[in-house]
Amino acid sequence: MGSTQERLTAWLTLEAVPGIGPVTATRLLAAVSDSGSGAPSAIDTLFLWDDSKLHEIGLSWAQIQALRHPEVGVVQALEWAERPDNRLICRDSPEYPPLLREIPAAPLLLYCRGDLDALSAVQLAMVGSRHPSYAGRDNATRLSRALAERGLAITSGLALGIDGICHQQALAAGGITLAVLGSGLDSVYPRRHQGLADQIVASGGLIVSELAPNKGPLAEHFPRRNRIISGLSLGTLVVEAAEQSGSLITARYALEQGREVFAVPGAPQNGQALGCNRLIQQGAKLVMEPDDVLVELNWAQIRAVSGAEVDEMAAITGTNSALPYADLLDNVGYETTSVDTVAERAELPVEVVLGRLVELELAGAVIAVAGGYVRTRRANHV
Repeated sequence: MGSTQERLTAWLTLEAVPGIGPVTATRLLAAVSDSGSGAPSAIDTLFLWDDSKLHEIGLSWAQIQALRHPEVGVVQALEWAERPDNRLICRDSPEYPPLLREIPAAPLLLYCRGDLDALSAVQLAMVGSRHPSYAGRDNATRLSRALAERGLAITSGLALGIDGICHQQALAAGGITLAVLGSGLDSVYPRRHQGLADQIVASGGLIVSELAPNKGPLAEHFPRRNRIISGLSLGTLVVEAAEQSGSLITARYALEQGREVFAVPGAPQNGQALGCNRLIQQGAKLVMEPDDVLVELNWAQIRAVSGAEVDEMAAITGTNSALPYADLLDNVGYETTSVDTVAERAELPVEVVLGRLVELELAGAVIAVAGGYVRTRRANHV
């Protein structure tokens, strides 16, 4: 075996030992490093030590036997890594992302598919609800697209809802996006995002997991996945999240890792936004526009609005000034607003309101959704 394959074999074998996870492995390797044995690296030293010394640093006799006799999964992982587009990176590899290596319990191995250069890109994590409101979808669309256009790689979890929107908009902007899975790369979850995963790889992005390729999704995988999403990134932007949301786990990891935390505010009446509002109360950076993120990160790219965007905004302003029933529009929110609520606010009969809302919808100022209407961003004329 070549040296690279030998190193991968060592890391795979260590990870396969029962009871050995990233935290325990880090402790063992630190104990080996502190020994001053002069071996090339801690992982090499670990396998050179005799059984009694391994037992002294905390390995059970059963674990030592497992270390001496690699399981069949080690060979399978090595074979997987030899296939086109697949790469397996161990924690002491020069290709391992430095930011991720800094976090507590950094993964021992990363299974990757796609362009490894994406790992070295400056990344922003964007996460949120699997069942976003119209406002959540709109915020995810405009922010992820704009930030990708300015050169940030967008990292998320390939989940339904906000995650998927952020990946898709980064791709639409011609940017780079990375998806960190809560399953193995050969068992993409959710299945309906298999096509999106393939598109990410084909477009110069990367899909990543610390799990063996054939591992299916389990509930305990996703909190572990979240620490990688935040660990790869300079900061985490929570677009929309309820108070009991997995996205808040990602935000907590970001805080623990010393990274920036951003959140998009929402109306108090929107239960899907309560988690974001709470994060802002606790000190997260409030984000309304892309520059709120870029300035906080000291992003060196052009921060001014491009000429094309200025023209677009001017066109939108011109369009809004001619909108029909602008006074009625003021009673439609960016969250779902029922027809009865609009009628009550406008002090008009429901049948009159319905007719005018139809005209506003034709003008692109509102969108009909389940439960009522929402105002579009292009209708922000006041």
